[in-house]
Amino acid sequence: MTDSKHIVIVSNRGPFSFSKRDDQLVMERGSGGLVTAISSVVREHRILWISCALSKGDREWIQTAGDGIHDVEDMQIRLVSLEAAQYQAYYNVISNPLLWFIHHQLHDTPRYPIIDQNVWDAWRNGYAVINRKLAEATAASIADIEGRVIVMPQDYHLYLFSRYLRELVGDKVVIQPFLHIPWPGPDAWRILPRAMRLELLESMLHADRLGFQTERDTRRFLQTCVDNLTGVRVVTPWRKLLYKGREVEAAPYPISVDVNELDQRLESEEVQDAIERLKTSYQDMRIILRVDRVEPSKNILRGFIAYRNLLRRHPEFRGKVVMVALLVPSRSEVAEYKNYLRDVMALVGEINATLGDSDWEPVSVILGNNYSRAIAAFSLYDVLVVNPLADGMNLVAKEGAVLNRNNGVLILSEEAGASEELGDYALTVAPFDVTSLREALHRALTMPEKERCERATHLAAQVRENDIHVWFARQLKDAAADWAARK
Repeated sequence: MTDSKHIVIVSNRGPFSFSKRDDQLVMERGSGGLVTAISSVVREHRILWISCALSKGDREWIQTAGDGIHDVEDMQIRLVSLEAAQYQAYYNVISNPLLWFIHHQLHDTPRYPIIDQNVWDAWRNGYAVINRKLAEATAASIADIEGRVIVMPQDYHLYLFSRYLRELVGDKVVIQPFLHIPWPGPDAWRILPRAMRLELLESMLHADRLGFQTERDTRRFLQTCVDNLTGVRVVTPWRKLLYKGREVEAAPYPISVDVNELDQRLESEEVQDAIERLKTSYQDMRIILRVDRVEPSKNILRGFIAYRNLLRRHPEFRGKVVMVALLVPSRSEVAEYKNYLRDVMALVGEINATLGDSDWEPVSVILGNNYSRAIAAFSLYDVLVVNPLADGMNLVAKEGAVLNRNNGVLILSEEAGASEELGDYALTVAPFDVTSLREALHRALTMPEKERCERATHLAAQVRENDIHVWFARQLKDAAADWAARK
């Protein structure tokens, strides 16, 4: 890399995956939220992306292409081969479900988790080992670079990464992690044993600056450090802390969407065809839309319960509205997720059986990952329901705000990160309160057109003015300031 500014993204899952088809290795661009976000800005920045080799095809690609850095499409990538048992412990014992469930406060704490020897072994011999290997690959990749290097580890999979990289390269780099999911309050972290909790926090504080989705997440992180680490001091304003001679900043960088790309995709033939199919399917009915991965934090069950209660309390809506749920199955190997999908489908069956008739089905569930269909639905909804129990941001709310062409009303959980930006123009609800959600649905369906238009206009403007490029540029600007301060 020859740029004066070198940007290295490090993550569990990379931007591309490889698979074998007809004895040929085929490359596909990933579809995860992180991949989508970063891929939108690589056209403007030279990026090296380091990640785990997750599949047999990934490992075969390494054998064919060789270990190290390779140019692939519009970026450079490096895949790191890992032992299967170590990765299993790192991902399926520690990252998911232990850390993920802490972040979203989903544990059934009278029963789970049980921190036994298996968990401790997974922490030491899986999570720590994988973090170190990714740090070693990063250090090797930047060894010959002169000038400014900005390393941006992504998300909860890499909490130990900053310490390992700092030990390997010292102050040669600016380390600026970003957390995509919500940071809970200090008490949530007491699920972890003290030694594990302190190792996690102290490792994170080897970074120069930590990025979070919201002001609330930032405050909660700083408070977690104050409550757990001896000698830590928060400097006013509530954004900076001092610990063991290091000055570490924390700041919110609310992630967003690529507005231009969404506008272009909306006009594509594939999406326009999907729009016509949806219009044919639902004809003159008003559409209440939700688009979710099927996971407990998305609070799908309470959303359906509130809708069922709306139809019971206001029978005038029967036959005139439909809740369209575009659901993407997620982590089906995790029992909690598998059981949650089962419960969701059972509730949908009950609603349709007890409230529907031969001409009208109250709930229409479409399973599968079809982004063109989702874009089409975003353009058509009358009401969009986004009611997670906890969410770092929830880009569904922002995609809907940009794409909707029907003055649609957004109902938004106050526990979604997006509520800090969009709450003034959405109908905000507490995620556990199905009565308030029922009333929000009624208000949205009966709202005067002028108010609908004003709210929708403000929502769209907020997202368009703060798109994915603004998100990334703000992080780079602050990282550059950190580097300049060292001179």
